[in-house]
Amino acid sequence: MLRAGMYLQGRYEILGLIGSGGMSDVYKAKCHKLNRLVAIKVLKEEFSNDEGFLGKFQMEAQAAAGLSHPNIVNVYDVVDEGNIHGIVMELIEGITLKSYIAKKGILEVKEAVGIAIQVAKGIEAAHEQQIIHRDIKPQNMLISKDGKVKVADFGIARAVSAQTMTSEAMGSVHYISPEQARGGYSDARSDIYSLGITMYEMVTGLLPFEGDNTVAVALAQLQEPITRPSFYNPELPVSFEGIILKCTEKKPERRYSQITDVIADLRRVLVYPDENFVQPAPDVDMGAGTVVIRKEELQEIREREGAVIREEPKEHVYPRERGVREEEWEEEEDEWEEVRRRRKRRDTEKDQVGSRFERLFAALGVVIAILIVAVLVVVFSRLGGLLKFNTGPEPSSSIRTETIEPEETLNEMEIKVPDVLELPVDMAEEKLKENTLVMKVTGYEDSDTVEKGRIISQNLPEGTVVQKYSTVNVVVSNGSDLIRLSELSLEGMTAEAAKLLLEQNKLVVSSQPEYHDTIAEGMVIRFEPEQARPGETVALFVSAGPLSAMRTVPEIRNVPEEEAIGKLAEAGLNPGDVTEVFDETVQEGFVVSQGVEAGQLVKEGTVIPYMVSKGIETNGFIAAISETYNLNDTTGPGAHGTDVTVSIRLKQTVGGQTVYTTLMEPTTFPANTMLPVNYTNIEGAPGVDSGEVEIINETTGLVLISYPVKFIER
Repeated sequence: MLRAGMYLQGRYEILGLIGSGGMSDVYKAKCHKLNRLVAIKVLKEEFSNDEGFLGKFQMEAQAAAGLSHPNIVNVYDVVDEGNIHGIVMELIEGITLKSYIAKKGILEVKEAVGIAIQVAKGIEAAHEQQIIHRDIKPQNMLISKDGKVKVADFGIARAVSAQTMTSEAMGSVHYISPEQARGGYSDARSDIYSLGITMYEMVTGLLPFEGDNTVAVALAQLQEPITRPSFYNPELPVSFEGIILKCTEKKPERRYSQITDVIADLRRVLVYPDENFVQPAPDVDMGAGTVVIRKEELQEIREREGAVIREEPKEHVYPRERGVREEEWEEEEDEWEEVRRRRKRRDTEKDQVGSRFERLFAALGVVIAILIVAVLVVVFSRLGGLLKFNTGPEPSSSIRTETIEPEETLNEMEIKVPDVLELPVDMAEEKLKENTLVMKVTGYEDSDTVEKGRIISQNLPEGTVVQKYSTVNVVVSNGSDLIRLSELSLEGMTAEAAKLLLEQNKLVVSSQPEYHDTIAEGMVIRFEPEQARPGETVALFVSAGPLSAMRTVPEIRNVPEEEAIGKLAEAGLNPGDVTEVFDETVQEGFVVSQGVEAGQLVKEGTVIPYMVSKGIETNGFIAAISETYNLNDTTGPGAHGTDVTVSIRLKQTVGGQTVYTTLMEPTTFPANTMLPVNYTNIEGAPGVDSGEVEIINETTGLVLISYPVKFIER
């Protein structure tokens, strides 16, 4: 077992163990190279020491790493360090579907369908890459905090099944398909079967096949018919039940041929829940739900599965493999015989019930037959009377007569046009071809009522007589750009996730908060409208949490700051940033304004900023000077006709530092100029009442003259 603080491959820091199974341990870790949290699934020792298995595992993990889909747990890397082997994958903060079912019992239909669609989309993405999961079960489905469902462990299941059926695989025996239980070939339809069992568990809270041990469950998967889920959940729509039953057919050829068809039917459940639109597969040579197992195959299943059932109350590894006494073998055979006796009693009870139903139906059949004969007698007797009447005298004008049109006859080169409306293009073309007609697609149109790829209209109506090999022009539906929001499972999403999903569908989103006592803050409560087109606006009503958690902002203006803080505390609010301002109308130290108006409802603990008065603003210190300076005093009489450049500045000492303020920028004057030094409002540093006005020779940098000044408060 890895310990917190250990590093793998120099980049993954182990933070702690978050889960453990029969095959692997899962750790939370931090990737320091990309600065993100990850989950690392590390194989246990019995797998890590098997070179053959490791080769298959690494190959399948690399294939799974190529999968990128919102409903698949992303695989980032493969760990191969010493005897430590595993995969690095996306860390999902949430719970497994198995735990969610255990918590809720029976899921609502819309929720179950929404989860099933997300799982099926993940499986579909894998199947498109020719990757079969082979271990679809609720334990491998993770529900994140934002409601997204992701399928995990792609690749691992295949590596395990390629090696042997382990105790880990035996833990999945309730979900494996009959062909997997037999050890036969499994394909995409095996995943569809396992998804069907998962949907069964979501809507009933139960597993369809149970047993005293895993061998009994596997045999039940092979031989026993499934109980209709509506027996446990009478409110289950007929459409959803039909999907579950078709997915869980014993024979693969009777199931959906591809997961895409499952998704299409699941979406129809949301729109037409009470419509029985699921098309069962055509009957094969044996009855639905029946699987014949040869004696040698049954013995093979027992021997293969018995070798791994070590967690049962009794050890079921066969004595002939362990070399034990014959008496122990007989005891174990007695256990199998008891299983067979219980199954026989159950089958006998079913036969008795079936026999009673057969007798009831037979009696009903006799009654119905009598009624049919009676109706036929009446009809023929009336028909005979009409024929007899028509052969007699001309009927009176008060008697209404009906003329039967002769049946239209067609020559051998004529045919009636069949109806191909709303058929898929390939089926419509095949139907016309069967009637020796040619189909031509003349256009495509949008339609809110006809699905994409189906026929909207045909130029020759049904029943029109035309020459064989004539062309029937058809228009094909582009489908509708109308987005049915109910299919997006927005309710229960976070507002951010729902907004992103809607914007991806080119919809404009507006969010409106609503208080709600049970739905967590930030989660979508409902939405309007039910359907929209790209560019239209969808209103999301987002939970603002319970109203009881809201607080009313108190009035804190024109009160001392200490009192304002107390009022905020009493209201369950916190003081925010404080800004000091001069205000002639509000006393110093009192609150001038508040960042949130009084009376508004805000969440408990909200921070309320406010401003505090500094009182009346003072205008500082000023001084004045009126002097005249003769520049000849600087240059001398011999400098007549020359120029001199000077500047004027204020010099003050502020806090021990000499501070200069420019009063006149450097200016050039003739040397014989009488320079006026006349300033009436010299602003000085606050609190400093003295200074000097200096005239500077910019050429030499020397102070020509300095005038002391006194400052007064304005």
